Amino acid sequence: MKAVIQRVLSSSVEVDGSIVGRSNNGYMILFCAVDGDSEDDIEILAKKVANLRIFEDDEEKMNKSILDVDGEVLCISQFTLAADTKKGNRPSFFSALSPDIASNYYDRFCERLACFGIKSVQKGIFGADMKVSLVNDGPVTIILDTETWKKK
Repeated sequence: MKAVIQRVLSSSVEVDGSIVGRSNNGYMILFCAVDGDSEDDIEILAKKVANLRIFEDDEEKMNKSILDVDGEVLCISQFTLAADTKKGNRPSFFSALSPDIASNYYDRFCERLACFGIKSVQKGIFGADMKVSLVNDGPVTIILDTETWKKK
């Protein structure tokens, strides 16, 4: 499972000219489920995201989690994070999970974030053509991949 976490002042996602999700002072997350992922990956990733300390404390050190700052999340499904660019110039996406399974994992991941205490978890529309806007704070961008944790 892969996720790109961006600390944001604000973010929003638009589908067919209408805003379908937004967040303020929190994260905009790009989420991708790949071959080999399981329910365990959902739990591990959600827990890591909820507890990741990338917000500044009073001494301007990254020492607070999204829970500590009462932050919000906008989570966007993003199968292109599964891109394989080893051969040629056109990426392949064979490692991305099939849409029916990936959609379920995306929904479950967002549910688990809320269960860890994040006050607002909003989503885009799985599989839709989305227009995403954000004001990255810092900028702070962190890439998480549960596969790298399994190898250790």
